[in-house]
Formats: sequence, C-alpha cells, structure tokens
Amino acid sequence: MTLKEAQKVVDDWIKEYGVRYFDELTNTAMLMEEVGEVARIMARRYGEQSEKESDKNKDLGDELADVLFILICLANQTGIDLEEAVRKNLDKKTQRDHLRHKNNEKLN
Repeated sequence: MTLKEAQKVVDDWIKEYGVRYFDELTNTAMLMEEVGEVARIMARRYGEQSEKESDKNKDLGDELADVLFILICLANQTGIDLEEAVRKNLDKKTQRDHLRHKNNEKLN
C-alpha cells in the first residue's frame, strides 16, 4: 500500500466508521498518547527498564500502526500529501546530510 492509498483508506474508514475526524488538536494529543505507548514498549522490551507482566503481550506493530493512523489523519485534515512530503523530506536530508553520517567517527 502506498502512502497515497493509505491516506485514502483512512479517509474512507473515518467517513464510514468514525463519523468525522476529531479536531486537529485532539488528534495531536492522541498522537502523543500513542507515541508514549510505543516508548513504553521500547523502554521496557529493548531498553533497560524491566517489562511488567501486563506489558508483555503488547504488540509493538499495533502501537506503531496506531501512530501511523493518527499521523495519516492529521495529514488528511491539513491537506498534506504524505508521499510528496516524505519525498521532499528525504531530498532535504540527502542534501544536508550526504556526508555527515559517513564522516561521523562514532558511526564507523
């Protein structure tokens, strides 16, 4: 699925099941909540914190998909074409960082 297709699928889902988009501020707050859930899994499963029994069945993929869903909602609401935005962002990073990481002694 392309990002463009994902934006359409999410928009169709909102119209059929979600009734309407939550406002942008509510979606931003929800995004922060979902990112926090991803951070909790990462800190406990891959970091130094111990994983609680109640967290062991948490699905990282599902939590990442929640983050992506809300990001897509925000893009749809604000008229952002995510495919074009990602393309432009990668071009910016390539121009800015094309030698930066290769020259970073910490990464070699």
